[in-house]
Amino acid sequence: MSPTGTPASPAGTSAVSASLPARHTFRSVAPVLALCWLAVFFDGMDVSVYGAVLPHMLDDPSLGLTPAAAGAIGSWVTFGMLIGALGTGTLTDWLGHRPVLVTSVLVFSAGSAACAVAGGPAAFGAGRFLAGLGLGGLMPICLSTVMEFAPPGRAALATGLLMTSYHAGGMVATGLGLALAPALGWRSVFWAGVLPAVIAAPLLLRLLPESPGVLLAKGRTAEAHAVADRYGMARPAPADAPPPGAKSRLGSVLALFRPGVRWATPLLWLASFCGLLLVYGVNTWLPQMMRTSGYGLTSSVSFLLVINAGGIAGMFLAGRTADRFGPVAVSALWFLLTAAGALLLGRHLPLGLTYVVVALTGIWLFSAQTMVYAAVNHVFPPADRTTAMGWVTGIGRTGAVVGPWLGGVLAAGGNGRLGFAVFASAGLLGAAAIGLVAVAARRSRG
Repeated sequence: MSPTGTPASPAGTSAVSASLPARHTFRSVAPVLALCWLAVFFDGMDVSVYGAVLPHMLDDPSLGLTPAAAGAIGSWVTFGMLIGALGTGTLTDWLGHRPVLVTSVLVFSAGSAACAVAGGPAAFGAGRFLAGLGLGGLMPICLSTVMEFAPPGRAALATGLLMTSYHAGGMVATGLGLALAPALGWRSVFWAGVLPAVIAAPLLLRLLPESPGVLLAKGRTAEAHAVADRYGMARPAPADAPPPGAKSRLGSVLALFRPGVRWATPLLWLASFCGLLLVYGVNTWLPQMMRTSGYGLTSSVSFLLVINAGGIAGMFLAGRTADRFGPVAVSALWFLLTAAGALLLGRHLPLGLTYVVVALTGIWLFSAQTMVYAAVNHVFPPADRTTAMGWVTGIGRTGAVVGPWLGGVLAAGGNGRLGFAVFASAGLLGAAAIGLVAVAARRSRG
Protein backbone atom coordinates (compact mmCIF):
# COMPACT_ATOMS: atom_id res chain seq x y z
CA MET A 1 0.00 0.00 0.00
CA SER A 2 1.25 3.49 -0.71
CA PRO A 3 0.02 6.77 0.69
CA THR A 4 1.76 8.61 -2.11
CA GLY A 5 -0.58 7.62 -4.87
CA THR A 6 -0.13 3.96 -5.77
CA PRO A 7 -3.53 2.44 -5.10
CA ALA A 8 -3.73 -0.20 -2.44
CA SER A 9 -6.02 -3.15 -2.87
CA PRO A 10 -9.51 -1.69 -3.42
CA ALA A 11 -11.80 -1.87 -0.44
CA GLY A 12 -13.67 -5.15 -0.23
CA THR A 13 -11.05 -7.09 -2.24
CA SER A 14 -7.89 -8.94 -1.37
CA ALA A 15 -4.41 -8.46 -2.68
CA VAL A 16 -4.73 -11.87 -4.31
CA SER A 17 -7.74 -10.63 -6.27
CA ALA A 18 -5.78 -7.99 -8.15
CA SER A 19 -7.53 -8.78 -11.40
CA LEU A 20 -11.21 -7.97 -10.95
CA PRO A 21 -14.02 -8.85 -13.33
CA ALA A 22 -14.36 -6.45 -16.24
CA ARG A 23 -17.98 -5.78 -15.32
CA HIS A 24 -16.98 -4.13 -12.02
CA THR A 25 -17.59 -0.60 -13.25
CA PHE A 26 -19.33 2.54 -12.08
CA ARG A 27 -22.39 1.31 -13.95
CA SER A 28 -22.48 -1.99 -12.08
CA VAL A 29 -22.37 -0.33 -8.65
CA ALA A 30 -24.45 2.74 -9.56
CA PRO A 31 -27.41 1.75 -7.32
CA VAL A 32 -25.15 1.62 -4.24
CA LEU A 33 -23.45 4.91 -5.09
CA ALA A 34 -26.83 6.56 -5.73
CA LEU A 35 -28.22 5.50 -2.34
CA CYS A 36 -25.13 6.74 -0.50
CA TRP A 37 -25.28 9.94 -2.56
CA LEU A 38 -28.85 10.52 -1.39
CA ALA A 39 -27.93 9.97 2.27
CA VAL A 40 -24.99 12.39 2.11
CA PHE A 41 -27.15 14.92 0.21
CA PHE A 42 -29.40 15.19 3.25
CA ASP A 43 -26.30 15.33 5.48
CA GLY A 44 -25.04 18.38 3.57
CA MET A 45 -28.47 19.93 3.62
CA ASP A 46 -28.79 19.57 7.40
CA VAL A 47 -25.27 20.83 8.15
CA SER A 48 -25.57 23.87 5.87
CA VAL A 49 -29.05 24.90 6.94
CA TYR A 50 -27.74 26.50 10.13
CA GLY A 51 -25.40 28.86 8.31
CA ALA A 52 -28.09 29.61 5.72
CA VAL A 53 -30.60 30.85 8.31
CA LEU A 54 -28.19 32.13 10.98
CA PRO A 55 -28.53 35.82 10.01
CA HIS A 56 -32.33 35.49 10.31
CA MET A 57 -32.01 33.73 13.66
CA LEU A 58 -29.76 36.48 15.01
CA ASP A 59 -32.35 39.02 13.89
CA ASP A 60 -35.19 37.14 15.69
CA PRO A 61 -35.61 38.73 19.15
CA SER A 62 -37.99 36.00 20.30
CA LEU A 63 -35.22 33.39 20.07
CA GLY A 64 -32.70 35.41 22.09
CA LEU A 65 -29.69 34.14 20.14
CA THR A 66 -26.41 36.09 20.45
CA PRO A 67 -23.35 35.68 18.17
CA ALA A 68 -21.41 33.98 20.98
CA ALA A 69 -24.27 31.55 21.67
CA ALA A 70 -24.65 30.92 17.93
CA GLY A 71 -20.99 29.90 17.70
CA ALA A 72 -21.34 27.58 20.69
CA ILE A 73 -24.46 25.96 19.22
CA GLY A 74 -22.64 25.46 15.93
CA SER A 75 -20.08 23.51 17.93
CA TRP A 76 -22.72 21.40 19.68
CA VAL A 77 -23.80 19.77 16.43
CA THR A 78 -20.21 18.99 15.55
CA PHE A 79 -19.53 17.63 19.05
CA GLY A 80 -22.45 15.29 18.46
CA MET A 81 -20.86 14.34 15.14
CA LEU A 82 -17.60 13.53 16.90
CA ILE A 83 -19.35 11.08 19.23
CA GLY A 84 -21.40 9.60 16.39
CA ALA A 85 -18.38 9.12 14.12
CA LEU A 86 -16.17 7.52 16.77
CA GLY A 87 -18.89 5.06 17.73
CA THR A 88 -19.91 4.26 14.17
CA GLY A 89 -16.48 3.09 13.04
CA THR A 90 -16.69 0.04 15.28
CA LEU A 91 -20.47 -0.45 15.45
CA THR A 92 -20.82 -0.89 11.69
CA ASP A 93 -18.29 -3.73 11.66
CA TRP A 94 -20.33 -5.41 14.39
CA LEU A 95 -23.95 -4.63 13.51
CA GLY A 96 -23.65 -3.97 9.76
CA HIS A 97 -23.58 -0.87 7.59
CA ARG A 98 -27.25 -0.72 6.65
CA PRO A 99 -28.96 -0.75 10.08
CA VAL A 100 -26.55 1.79 11.55
CA LEU A 101 -26.92 4.05 8.50
CA VAL A 102 -30.73 3.98 8.65
CA THR A 103 -30.63 4.71 12.39
CA SER A 104 -28.32 7.67 11.73
CA VAL A 105 -30.76 9.13 9.21
CA LEU A 106 -33.68 8.82 11.62
CA VAL A 107 -31.70 10.43 14.47
CA PHE A 108 -30.62 13.53 12.57
CA SER A 109 -34.13 13.97 11.18
CA ALA A 110 -35.48 13.95 14.73
CA GLY A 111 -32.88 16.54 15.69
CA SER A 112 -33.98 18.84 12.89
CA ALA A 113 -37.59 18.58 14.04
CA ALA A 114 -36.51 19.45 17.59
CA CYS A 115 -34.78 22.58 16.26
CA ALA A 116 -37.90 23.62 14.38
CA VAL A 117 -39.98 23.72 17.59
CA ALA A 118 -37.26 24.99 19.95
CA GLY A 119 -38.30 27.94 22.13
CA GLY A 120 -34.82 29.17 23.07
CA PRO A 121 -31.09 28.70 22.50
CA ALA A 122 -30.74 25.77 24.95
CA ALA A 123 -33.52 23.70 23.36
CA PHE A 124 -32.27 24.59 19.90
CA GLY A 125 -28.73 23.54 20.84
CA ALA A 126 -30.02 20.21 22.18
CA GLY A 127 -31.72 19.59 18.84
CA ARG A 128 -28.51 20.37 16.96
CA PHE A 129 -26.56 18.01 19.22
CA LEU A 130 -29.06 15.22 18.51
CA ALA A 131 -28.81 15.92 14.79
CA GLY A 132 -25.02 15.78 15.10
CA LEU A 133 -25.12 12.27 16.57
CA GLY A 134 -26.91 11.03 13.47
CA LEU A 135 -24.84 13.07 11.02
CA GLY A 136 -21.59 11.85 12.57
CA GLY A 137 -22.60 8.23 12.07
CA LEU A 138 -23.73 8.71 8.50
CA MET A 139 -20.58 10.02 6.84
CA PRO A 140 -18.02 7.28 7.71
CA ILE A 141 -20.52 4.57 6.75
CA CYS A 142 -21.21 6.08 3.34
CA LEU A 143 -17.52 6.74 2.70
CA SER A 144 -16.42 3.21 3.58
CA THR A 145 -19.32 1.70 1.60
CA VAL A 146 -18.45 3.68 -1.51
CA MET A 147 -14.76 2.78 -1.21
CA GLU A 148 -15.66 -0.89 -0.83
CA PHE A 149 -17.92 -0.92 -3.88
CA ALA A 150 -15.79 1.44 -6.03
CA PRO A 151 -14.26 0.05 -9.25
CA PRO A 152 -10.55 -0.80 -8.93
CA GLY A 153 -8.29 2.23 -9.01
CA ARG A 154 -11.22 4.66 -8.88
CA ALA A 155 -11.75 5.04 -5.14
CA ALA A 156 -10.76 8.73 -5.10
CA LEU A 157 -13.12 9.59 -7.95
CA ALA A 158 -15.93 7.60 -6.30
CA THR A 159 -15.30 9.48 -3.05
CA GLY A 160 -15.36 12.79 -4.90
CA LEU A 161 -18.60 11.87 -6.67
CA LEU A 162 -20.17 10.93 -3.34
CA MET A 163 -19.20 14.24 -1.77
CA THR A 164 -20.77 16.27 -4.57
CA SER A 165 -24.01 15.37 -2.86
CA TYR A 166 -22.90 17.10 0.33
CA HIS A 167 -22.55 20.36 -1.55
CA ALA A 168 -25.72 19.83 -3.55
CA GLY A 169 -27.46 19.50 -0.19
CA GLY A 170 -25.73 22.65 1.01
CA MET A 171 -26.94 24.54 -2.06
CA VAL A 172 -30.50 23.35 -1.50
CA ALA A 173 -30.31 24.42 2.15
CA THR A 174 -29.11 27.85 1.07
CA GLY A 175 -31.88 28.08 -1.51
CA LEU A 176 -34.44 27.14 1.13
CA GLY A 177 -32.99 29.79 3.43
CA LEU A 178 -33.29 32.43 0.73
CA ALA A 179 -36.77 31.35 -0.37
CA LEU A 180 -38.49 30.38 2.88
CA ALA A 181 -36.86 32.17 5.79
CA PRO A 182 -37.80 35.76 4.82
CA ALA A 183 -41.48 34.89 4.30
CA LEU A 184 -42.15 31.88 6.55
CA GLY A 185 -39.43 32.25 9.16
CA TRP A 186 -36.27 30.28 9.86
CA ARG A 187 -38.20 27.42 11.53
CA SER A 188 -39.75 26.41 8.20
CA VAL A 189 -36.31 25.60 6.85
CA PHE A 190 -35.58 23.20 9.71
CA TRP A 191 -38.84 21.39 9.06
CA ALA A 192 -37.36 20.43 5.67
CA GLY A 193 -34.75 18.48 7.64
CA VAL A 194 -37.42 15.90 8.53
CA LEU A 195 -37.59 14.77 4.88
CA PRO A 196 -34.70 12.27 5.18
CA ALA A 197 -36.75 10.14 7.58
CA VAL A 198 -39.57 10.04 5.02
CA ILE A 199 -37.52 9.68 1.83
CA ALA A 200 -34.05 8.30 2.47
CA ALA A 201 -34.58 5.89 5.39
CA PRO A 202 -37.13 3.62 3.64
CA LEU A 203 -35.04 3.48 0.46
CA LEU A 204 -31.86 2.62 2.32
CA LEU A 205 -33.58 -0.04 4.40
CA ARG A 206 -35.06 -1.69 1.35
CA LEU A 207 -32.41 -1.28 -1.36
CA LEU A 208 -28.92 -0.76 0.15
CA PRO A 209 -26.88 -4.00 0.17
CA GLU A 210 -24.90 -4.97 3.20
CA SER A 211 -21.10 -4.83 3.03
CA PRO A 212 -19.72 -8.13 1.66
CA GLY A 213 -16.82 -7.85 4.11
CA VAL A 214 -19.17 -7.50 7.09
CA LEU A 215 -21.31 -10.39 5.86
CA LEU A 216 -18.22 -12.57 5.55
CA ALA A 217 -17.12 -11.62 9.09
CA LYS A 218 -20.53 -12.69 10.38
CA GLY A 219 -20.12 -16.11 8.74
CA ARG A 220 -22.73 -15.36 6.06
CA THR A 221 -20.39 -16.39 3.26
CA ALA A 222 -23.06 -17.24 0.70
CA GLU A 223 -24.71 -13.83 1.14
CA ALA A 224 -21.34 -12.07 0.89
CA HIS A 225 -20.59 -13.84 -2.38
CA ALA A 226 -24.07 -13.11 -3.70
CA VAL A 227 -23.72 -9.37 -3.07
CA ALA A 228 -20.26 -9.31 -4.65
CA ASP A 229 -21.49 -11.22 -7.70
CA ARG A 230 -24.54 -8.98 -8.09
CA TYR A 231 -22.39 -5.86 -8.36
CA GLY A 232 -19.53 -7.36 -10.37
CA MET A 233 -17.05 -7.27 -7.49
CA ALA A 234 -14.41 -9.81 -6.58
CA ARG A 235 -15.60 -12.03 -3.77
CA PRO A 236 -14.15 -10.92 -0.42
CA ALA A 237 -11.40 -12.97 1.19
CA PRO A 238 -11.09 -13.50 4.96
CA ALA A 239 -8.30 -10.90 5.10
CA ASP A 240 -10.73 -8.28 3.78
CA ALA A 241 -13.31 -8.82 6.52
CA PRO A 242 -13.28 -7.01 9.87
CA PRO A 243 -12.42 -9.41 12.72
CA PRO A 244 -15.55 -10.88 14.33
CA GLY A 245 -16.66 -10.59 17.93
CA ALA A 246 -16.94 -7.79 20.46
CA LYS A 247 -13.33 -8.20 21.66
CA SER A 248 -12.05 -7.40 18.19
CA ARG A 249 -13.37 -3.83 18.44
CA LEU A 250 -10.42 -2.79 20.63
CA GLY A 251 -8.06 -4.68 18.35
CA SER A 252 -9.38 -2.77 15.35
CA VAL A 253 -8.51 0.52 17.04
CA LEU A 254 -5.06 -0.69 18.11
CA ALA A 255 -4.39 -1.75 14.52
CA LEU A 256 -4.39 1.93 13.56
CA PHE A 257 -1.03 2.21 15.38
CA ARG A 258 0.67 -0.91 14.09
CA PRO A 259 4.02 -0.61 12.25
CA GLY A 260 3.52 0.99 8.86
CA VAL A 261 0.76 3.38 9.87
CA ARG A 262 1.49 4.44 13.46
CA TRP A 263 2.78 7.86 12.38
CA ALA A 264 0.46 8.32 9.43
CA THR A 265 -2.61 7.84 11.64
CA PRO A 266 -2.19 10.98 13.83
CA LEU A 267 -1.21 13.05 10.78
CA LEU A 268 -4.42 12.03 9.03
CA TRP A 269 -6.29 13.02 12.19
CA LEU A 270 -4.62 16.44 12.18
CA ALA A 271 -5.33 16.97 8.48
CA SER A 272 -8.96 16.00 9.05
CA PHE A 273 -9.12 18.41 12.01
CA CYS A 274 -7.93 21.28 9.81
CA GLY A 275 -10.19 20.32 6.91
CA LEU A 276 -13.32 20.07 9.01
CA LEU A 277 -12.48 23.28 10.87
CA LEU A 278 -12.52 24.94 7.45
CA VAL A 279 -15.65 23.16 6.17
CA TYR A 280 -17.82 23.82 9.21
CA GLY A 281 -16.34 27.18 10.09
CA VAL A 282 -16.95 28.50 6.59
CA ASN A 283 -20.40 26.91 6.21
CA THR A 284 -21.51 28.42 9.51
CA TRP A 285 -19.94 31.88 9.40
CA LEU A 286 -19.26 32.82 5.77
CA PRO A 287 -22.53 34.79 5.34
CA GLN A 288 -22.01 36.70 8.59
CA MET A 289 -18.30 37.30 7.92
CA MET A 290 -19.07 38.67 4.46
CA ARG A 291 -21.82 40.79 5.95
CA THR A 292 -19.39 42.37 8.42
CA SER A 293 -17.02 43.00 5.52
CA GLY A 294 -19.59 45.33 3.97
CA TYR A 295 -21.68 43.10 1.72
CA GLY A 296 -25.50 43.07 1.87
CA LEU A 297 -27.52 40.33 3.55
CA THR A 298 -28.75 38.75 0.30
CA SER A 299 -25.27 38.76 -1.25
CA SER A 300 -23.74 37.38 1.94
CA VAL A 301 -26.10 34.40 2.05
CA SER A 302 -25.73 33.81 -1.70
CA PHE A 303 -21.96 33.44 -1.22
CA LEU A 304 -22.76 30.22 0.63
CA LEU A 305 -24.60 28.98 -2.45
CA VAL A 306 -21.67 29.89 -4.70
CA ILE A 307 -19.00 28.29 -2.51
CA ASN A 308 -20.95 25.02 -2.42
CA ALA A 309 -21.35 25.14 -6.21
CA GLY A 310 -17.57 25.47 -6.41
CA GLY A 311 -17.33 22.51 -4.05
CA ILE A 312 -19.26 20.29 -6.46
CA ALA A 313 -16.94 21.16 -9.36
CA GLY A 314 -13.96 20.64 -7.10
CA MET A 315 -15.00 17.08 -6.22
CA PHE A 316 -14.91 16.00 -9.86
CA LEU A 317 -11.56 17.71 -10.42
CA ALA A 318 -9.96 16.41 -7.22
CA GLY A 319 -11.26 12.85 -7.68
CA ARG A 320 -9.93 12.46 -11.21
CA THR A 321 -6.62 14.12 -10.33
CA ALA A 322 -6.14 12.05 -7.18
CA ASP A 323 -6.72 8.75 -8.99
CA ARG A 324 -3.78 9.75 -11.19
CA PHE A 325 -1.38 11.46 -8.78
CA GLY A 326 -2.59 10.21 -5.40
CA PRO A 327 -4.93 11.80 -2.84
CA VAL A 328 -2.11 12.83 -0.49
CA ALA A 329 -0.45 15.13 -3.04
CA VAL A 330 -3.77 16.53 -4.25
CA SER A 331 -5.05 17.19 -0.73
CA ALA A 332 -1.85 19.04 0.22
CA LEU A 333 -2.03 21.28 -2.86
CA TRP A 334 -5.74 21.92 -2.38
CA PHE A 335 -5.15 22.99 1.26
CA LEU A 336 -2.56 25.51 0.09
CA LEU A 337 -4.92 26.95 -2.52
CA THR A 338 -7.66 27.16 0.13
CA ALA A 339 -5.36 29.26 2.32
CA ALA A 340 -4.73 31.63 -0.60
CA GLY A 341 -8.47 31.92 -1.28
CA ALA A 342 -9.25 32.68 2.36
CA LEU A 343 -6.70 35.49 2.42
CA LEU A 344 -8.21 37.01 -0.74
CA LEU A 345 -11.71 36.88 0.75
CA GLY A 346 -10.42 38.97 3.65
CA ARG A 347 -9.99 41.87 1.25
CA HIS A 348 -13.05 43.86 0.15
CA LEU A 349 -13.00 43.18 -3.60
CA PRO A 350 -15.54 44.27 -6.22
CA LEU A 351 -18.68 42.15 -5.95
CA GLY A 352 -18.21 40.30 -9.25
CA LEU A 353 -14.61 39.42 -8.46
CA THR A 354 -15.63 38.34 -4.96
CA TYR A 355 -18.07 35.81 -6.41
CA VAL A 356 -15.24 34.38 -8.55
CA VAL A 357 -12.90 34.08 -5.56
CA VAL A 358 -15.65 32.46 -3.46
CA ALA A 359 -16.31 29.89 -6.20
CA LEU A 360 -12.62 29.09 -6.62
CA THR A 361 -12.16 28.78 -2.87
CA GLY A 362 -15.05 26.32 -2.82
CA ILE A 363 -13.31 24.22 -5.47
CA TRP A 364 -10.27 23.75 -3.24
CA LEU A 365 -11.67 23.93 0.30
CA PHE A 366 -14.15 21.07 0.41
CA SER A 367 -12.26 18.58 -1.75
CA ALA A 368 -9.06 19.12 0.26
CA GLN A 369 -10.88 17.45 3.15
CA THR A 370 -12.46 14.79 0.93
CA MET A 371 -9.05 13.72 -0.36
CA VAL A 372 -8.00 13.17 3.27
CA TYR A 373 -10.75 10.54 3.36
CA ALA A 374 -9.54 9.10 0.06
CA ALA A 375 -6.03 8.83 1.54
CA VAL A 376 -7.44 6.44 4.15
CA ASN A 377 -8.12 4.01 1.30
CA HIS A 378 -4.40 4.07 0.41
CA VAL A 379 -2.98 3.86 3.92
CA PHE A 380 -5.14 1.15 5.55
CA PRO A 381 -6.01 -2.38 4.39
CA PRO A 382 -9.67 -3.32 3.72
CA ALA A 383 -10.27 -4.94 7.11
CA ASP A 384 -9.26 -1.78 8.97
CA ARG A 385 -10.80 0.89 6.74
CA THR A 386 -14.19 1.32 8.38
CA THR A 387 -12.62 1.75 11.82
CA ALA A 388 -9.92 4.02 10.39
CA MET A 389 -12.52 6.10 8.58
CA GLY A 390 -14.61 6.43 11.71
CA TRP A 391 -11.63 7.70 13.69
CA VAL A 392 -10.35 10.03 10.96
CA THR A 393 -13.80 11.59 10.64
CA GLY A 394 -14.40 11.45 14.40
CA ILE A 395 -11.15 13.06 15.52
CA GLY A 396 -11.56 15.51 12.68
CA ARG A 397 -14.87 16.56 14.18
CA THR A 398 -12.95 18.35 16.91
CA GLY A 399 -12.00 20.78 14.14
CA ALA A 400 -15.66 21.00 13.24
CA VAL A 401 -16.33 21.91 16.88
CA VAL A 402 -13.60 24.54 16.96
CA GLY A 403 -14.48 26.19 13.63
CA PRO A 404 -18.01 27.40 14.45
CA TRP A 405 -17.07 28.21 18.05
CA LEU A 406 -14.06 30.27 16.98
CA GLY A 407 -16.11 32.11 14.39
CA GLY A 408 -18.62 33.00 17.10
CA VAL A 409 -15.89 34.27 19.43
CA LEU A 410 -14.44 36.48 16.69
CA ALA A 411 -17.87 37.77 15.69
CA ALA A 412 -18.81 38.54 19.29
CA GLY A 413 -15.57 40.50 19.70
CA GLY A 414 -16.18 42.49 16.54
CA ASN A 415 -13.30 40.72 14.77
CA GLY A 416 -15.28 38.78 12.17
CA ARG A 417 -12.91 39.68 9.36
CA LEU A 418 -10.02 38.12 11.30
CA GLY A 419 -11.69 34.78 10.62
CA PHE A 420 -10.31 34.80 7.08
CA ALA A 421 -6.73 34.81 8.40
CA VAL A 422 -7.60 32.06 10.88
CA PHE A 423 -9.04 29.89 8.10
CA ALA A 424 -5.96 30.54 5.96
CA SER A 425 -3.76 29.33 8.84
CA ALA A 426 -5.82 26.15 9.10
CA GLY A 427 -5.27 25.56 5.39
CA LEU A 428 -1.49 25.85 5.79
CA LEU A 429 -1.45 23.47 8.77
CA GLY A 430 -3.64 20.98 6.90
CA ALA A 431 -1.27 21.04 3.93
CA ALA A 432 1.70 20.30 6.19
CA ALA A 433 -0.07 17.44 7.98
CA ILE A 434 -1.32 15.58 4.92
CA GLY A 435 1.92 16.26 3.07
CA LEU A 436 3.87 14.46 5.81
CA VAL A 437 1.71 11.31 5.62
CA ALA A 438 3.95 9.73 2.96
CA VAL A 439 7.08 10.52 4.98
CA ALA A 440 5.50 9.14 8.16
CA ALA A 441 4.48 5.90 6.45
CA ARG A 442 8.02 5.35 5.19
CA ARG A 443 9.40 6.06 8.66
CA SER A 444 7.00 3.60 10.27
CA ARG A 445 7.97 0.88 7.82
CA GLY A 446 11.66 1.65 8.47
